Amino acid sequence: MGSFVKEETSSLMTDFLEKCGGYAVVDGGFATELQRHGADINDRLWSAKCLITSPHLVTKVHLDYLESGANIIITASYQATIQGFVAKGLSVGEAENLLRRSVEITYEAREIFYNRWTKGSWDFAYAGKASRRPILVAASVGSYGAYLADGSEYSGIYGDSVSKETLKDFHRRRVQILAKSGADLIAFETIPNKLEAEAYADLLEEEDIDIPAWFSFTSKDGVSVPRGDSVVECAKVADSCKNVVAIGINCTAPRYIHALIISLRQMTRKPIVVYPNSGEVYDGLNKKWIKSEGESEEDFVSYVSKWRDAGASLFGGCCRTTPNTIRAIAKVLSDEPSAASKPKFGQ
Repeated sequence: MGSFVKEETSSLMTDFLEKCGGYAVVDGGFATELQRHGADINDRLWSAKCLITSPHLVTKVHLDYLESGANIIITASYQATIQGFVAKGLSVGEAENLLRRSVEITYEAREIFYNRWTKGSWDFAYAGKASRRPILVAASVGSYGAYLADGSEYSGIYGDSVSKETLKDFHRRRVQILAKSGADLIAFETIPNKLEAEAYADLLEEEDIDIPAWFSFTSKDGVSVPRGDSVVECAKVADSCKNVVAIGINCTAPRYIHALIISLRQMTRKPIVVYPNSGEVYDGLNKKWIKSEGESEEDFVSYVSKWRDAGASLFGGCCRTTPNTIRAIAKVLSDEPSAASKPKFGQ
């Protein structure tokens, strides 16, 4: 890959953050919102099922988050895999088209938003000010465990038979398609072990992928990923990958985020993205969310300034967060002085 392309890739996030005023807002929980709009996602495909059955609801959720102030909207492809779609009876070609469609739907939502905004039909405070608000489309890639739908995405334990080559073979075609889909970047999300991060990094290099990516890990204790690998050691894999333009944490309780940001900031100059869960805890056995004592959506939002001061640049929500959460985050950031004059990461 030519150095010019690599330079363009590495500058995308720093340039984008500068246009946003130093900080950017990522969207929030997707499955919760699909269910609120009436979708039935009790399926191994989870939210990706709606790419087949209810694409209009996918558009609706994207628009809800854009209306709430999001600068980055993530596609509904987290659990969309070729293997998963084929298991539901689709052909390989149909499965690949659904991956592409996940990005097309997101772009269509962005254009609808821009068109309505230009006509002045949005009634909300955080749409942007004098110029068109910068908005990126991130193509989501969930873990191998998410495809298995057996809870291993929360443990990172795939068994001895699953090697790095196994993971590379599993993700390869999906990553190739999303890289050519027109997305602005690929979001490798909820990474539960170091092995899968290494597989992603190898794929980006081996397949000559020419769009940026971020790697976002998950943690249950603020120190390690679920498999037990150190978050810092996992993040070093991402930091050494030229395509990776941001490193972060998602699908993690808010109370752990501050310490994780500090740990990441000590080992990387790349922008840090954080989009935690609401604070509720998922009971995998009974398949339901349980309220966590001492953490509420209000607490979540109150942490944002602290996370910003610790060194994060991109803020959003994961499971059980809503457009209201994102609207509140956007308000916190819009009330703060611009960070555009601060030293830029990577320089």
